[in-house]
Amino acid sequence: MLNIGCHLSTSKGFKNMGKEALSIGANTFQFFTRNPRGGKAKDIDAKDVNELLEIMKKNNFATILAHAPYTLNGCSADENTRKFAIEMMADDLVRMEYLPNNFYNFHPGSHVKQGVDIGIDFIAEMLNTVLKPEQTTTVLLETMAGKGTEIGRSFEEIAQIIEKVELKDHLGVCLDTCHIYDAGYDIVNDLDGVLEEFDKIIGIDKLKAIHLNDSKNPFNSHKDRHENIGFGTIGYDNLIKVIYNDRLDGIPKIIVALNNFSNNFVKDKTKLKTINNPDNTKRNATI
Repeated sequence: MLNIGCHLSTSKGFKNMGKEALSIGANTFQFFTRNPRGGKAKDIDAKDVNELLEIMKKNNFATILAHAPYTLNGCSADENTRKFAIEMMADDLVRMEYLPNNFYNFHPGSHVKQGVDIGIDFIAEMLNTVLKPEQTTTVLLETMAGKGTEIGRSFEEIAQIIEKVELKDHLGVCLDTCHIYDAGYDIVNDLDGVLEEFDKIIGIDKLKAIHLNDSKNPFNSHKDRHENIGFGTIGYDNLIKVIYNDRLDGIPKIIVALNNFSNNFVKDKTKLKTINNPDNTKRNATI
């Protein structure tokens, strides 16, 4: 089953996101829980959220993704930054219970020259603090490109974090195609091999969502510059192979563009209707 959508803005509310998703042929989507470059969150409008839930139920939506702000860094060298990350994630997870049984995705963070092992310990400590047995939300660690001192540049680093977390059942992984390609996982020439490696190191059952991004940079560049699908070094055909890979069937796939407000983003949202058209599978499509 194909579950595909894109990142949508919360500016007009939750119900509007549901309506916009339907208008572009999506049955899932992603949104920011709060200002992605800050920390401020809008008050929850329960009526608005419930109207979204009705749309999702009526139209058989797949699981949706909430994305933590980029400012969340639970492995920072600064204690106050780590404390802020814990408080922000804890608050987000409380708010996510208005949208039960969905995903909350975050970037593991940057260790800022403390070393990977120390960074991993801090991330696990944060997760052990905020995760609760009764929560319905699954928290997703996003695979990263390895820019600077980012943690999550390898499947091994993600696995080490999961191993140190007590409530492992509340954890999963979001695989970002741009990030792993830039990190040195060759999804262009050996997608099945990359998925097999993921399965051996983390477990394919932990793969809960996919960010569909092309890349502005060459393979193994460790740069992390997203490009619209079909305009980068991964290429449209290769991302279509990700979308229709049998091992990834049913996993929510989210098209994430350069930023929510660019004209380029509209190109990807329009393309979504083509990809998700049952009369036009586009398995071998080209731009």
